[in-house]
Amino acid sequence: MNLKSLNIPNIDFVNRRHLAMMFSAVLLIASIVSLSVQGLKLGIDFTGGTLIELGYQQTADLEEIRGKLNEENYKGTNVQYFGSDTEVLIQLEPQQVSSAKLSSSIIHMLGENIDVRRVEFVGPKVGEELTNDGGLAMLYALIGILIYVAFRFEYRFALGSIAALVHDVIIVLGVFSALQIEFDLTVLAAILAVIGYSLNDTIVVFDRIRENFLSTRKVEPKPIINDALNQTLSRTIMTSLTTLLVLLALFYLGGEVIHSFAGALLIGVVIGTYSSIYVASSMILALGISKADMLPSEKESKEIDARP
Repeated sequence: MNLKSLNIPNIDFVNRRHLAMMFSAVLLIASIVSLSVQGLKLGIDFTGGTLIELGYQQTADLEEIRGKLNEENYKGTNVQYFGSDTEVLIQLEPQQVSSAKLSSSIIHMLGENIDVRRVEFVGPKVGEELTNDGGLAMLYALIGILIYVAFRFEYRFALGSIAALVHDVIIVLGVFSALQIEFDLTVLAAILAVIGYSLNDTIVVFDRIRENFLSTRKVEPKPIINDALNQTLSRTIMTSLTTLLVLLALFYLGGEVIHSFAGALLIGVVIGTYSSIYVASSMILALGISKADMLPSEKESKEIDARP
C-alpha cells in the first residue's frame, strides 16, 4: 500500500457537481434579483456628499440627532454609531452650502461639547467618476485574467476561471445588496482582492489538472479532474482557514473603518474556495476538456526534443 495515498482524500467532487451547480444557480439568481430590485447602498465615495464624524463625552442619542437634522430640513441624512456608542457618523447628500459651513452649522445645532473627528466632502461629479473607474478596473482585471490564463493553459481553462470569478463577484455584490451594507471604495478594493485570491486558488487546481492529464494513462477527464481536486484539497483548506482567521480578527476587532472591507473578503474567500473546486472545474468539464488538448503540438514537441 502506498502510504502517501493515505493522506489524500477520495471525495467524489465531479459527480456532485450538479448539486453544486443548482446551489450556485440559486445564489446567482437571488443576487441578481436583489441587485435589480434593491441595488447597492452606495457610500459617499460614489454618491457624493458630506461625512462628519463626531465624538461625544457620553452615549449619543441617535434619535435626538436625527430629529434635529430633520427639523433643519437636511436631506438624505444617515446617522449611525461608529465603533462605540460615543462616536457618531453623519452622512448627508450634497447640500447647497459649502462643507465648511455645513459642518459648522451642524456642530452648532447639536451642541458645543462635541469633538469633531473628521469632515469629508465628495462632490457628485467625483463620485460618478469613481463609480465609472471602479467598474472599469474590475472589467480590465477580468480581461487581463482571461488573456493570461488562455496563454498559460488553454482557452477552456480561461473560460472556466472567468466563470468562477464572475460567480464570486456577483454573489458578493448580491450579499451586500440583500443586507443593504454600505458599498464604498474599501469594498471595491476587497472585491478586487477576492478576484486575485480566487484566481490564485483556481490556478493551483488547474495546474494540477494539467499535470495529471499529462502524467496519467487515464483518458476520461472526470477521474483526472477528481484526482486533482482531492490532491489540492488540503492546500486549499489550509490556505482558506488561515486567511479566514485573519479576516475574522479584522472583522470583529478592526473597527468600523474596515468592517465592510473585512466582511467582503470573508464572503469572497468562502465563495472563492467553493468556486475553485466546483464552478471552475465543472466549467472546463462542460466545455469538453480532454487529454488531447493538453498534449503539446508537433512543433512544440520537436522544440522540446531539440533542447540540450
